[in-house]
Amino acid sequence: MKIAPEIIQAVIVCVSAIFTQNILLSYFLGMCSFISCSREIKTAVGLGWAVVFVLVATCAINWAAYYYILVPLHIESFRFILFMVIIAAFVQFIEMAVERFSPMLYQKLGVFLPLITVNCAILGAALFMIIRNYSFIVTIGYALGSGLGWLMAILAMAGIRQKLVAEKIPKGLHGPGITLIIAGIMALAFIGFTGVL
Repeated sequence: MKIAPEIIQAVIVCVSAIFTQNILLSYFLGMCSFISCSREIKTAVGLGWAVVFVLVATCAINWAAYYYILVPLHIESFRFILFMVIIAAFVQFIEMAVERFSPMLYQKLGVFLPLITVNCAILGAALFMIIRNYSFIVTIGYALGSGLGWLMAILAMAGIRQKLVAEKIPKGLHGPGITLIIAGIMALAFIGFTGVL
């Protein structure tokens, strides 16, 4: 069975987006919700999967909208507005679904669930797919990898922060201080994967 080169490229781009080009730890996009919602693992899992879903769905729709609406009409400069409208609509859908099926998670995520709309990782992934001239299949691979990389990073941070509750750390480092230090160390660890792909 012959595997299409485009599918192989999509898998490589997906793995690269998880490890070597992690949208959070390499490009530092989506840091606000990462730092704020990484106190508990359950909250991190919920927000992480919401980001994965929104990334994959909006990148697919944004790709189609860009190449089938904006490019034929020669109005590519409107991509920011169109991408934000598509992202906002999907986040609204996710917010309604989470509120309906998991009210407790909805309460824990609070204002950060609707703020996925302005999570720069979502818009960044949509713009990267255009800048890098990805095909539709590769775009899906990149979006999935970016979302899974973001999910993996927030889960790791939530696990570390839950362990830190019982540890004695200097008072000045409580909260965002130690979180940013840990994020920096995690980013250095992910940079170590750079030579792999």
